[in-house]
Amino acid sequence: MKTNVRGLPILKNADQIAKMRRAGAIVATILERLREAARPGVTTQDLDRIAAEGIRQAGARSSFLGYRGYPAVLCVSVNDEVVHGIPSPKRVLKDGDIVGLDFGVIVEGFHADSAITVPVGTISEEAERLIRVTREALEKGIAQARPGNRLSDIGGAVQDHAEAAGYSVVREFVGHGIGQALHEEPQVPNYRIEGAPGRRLTEGLVLAIEPMVNAGGPEVRILEDGWTAVTRDGSLSAHFEHTLAVTADGPVVLTRP
Repeated sequence: MKTNVRGLPILKNADQIAKMRRAGAIVATILERLREAARPGVTTQDLDRIAAEGIRQAGARSSFLGYRGYPAVLCVSVNDEVVHGIPSPKRVLKDGDIVGLDFGVIVEGFHADSAITVPVGTISEEAERLIRVTREALEKGIAQARPGNRLSDIGGAVQDHAEAAGYSVVREFVGHGIGQALHEEPQVPNYRIEGAPGRRLTEGLVLAIEPMVNAGGPEVRILEDGWTAVTRDGSLSAHFEHTLAVTADGPVVLTRP
């Protein structure tokens, strides 16, 4: 789903941010439904159907369906799947799984994008810790999204928290600007790039920050479906994401439940 984009960031005014907040509220509501629905015996296609019905009820449109040919409204990534897992009637969730749910909608022409990783039934302590640390890493990154800071402040905060826990941060996929397009400038790495502190953050910038943290090494590979990214070493992976606006008063998360 993530793609390279080039050009200047498109700053958003208060009215545009309000539209994105409405989109974000729908995303948050549907993700909470999906969290409750992710139980043993449910298929990943069942989750996609719940998400699609939520979009219909809300009068919104999917950000993902048809994007570069993607065939669903939801990305469902299980265990060692990092991101972009395609829903399937053959993939049945079982007790002990962890599931990344990545989801976005369009309201009045503006996108909001968010992701959570949730437990299925009773999961291991290690899986619980990975989920917790990844969620915390996202919050560390969000806290740095203030006017005057740089992109490297966001990525450095995410990287430091994940690596301090003994985990690794995926390099192949990054966060992004978001607005009337799902992916806008700037790209938002979840790690430092030495010698490249990145763009300075300004009021009106809207970002999707999304750490993907692996229990093992950072390397990933893409499956034959052309979408699903998995950890190369088979280790567990967790993914969290919020869409937020950079404001004079600090970051305002638009996809908070």
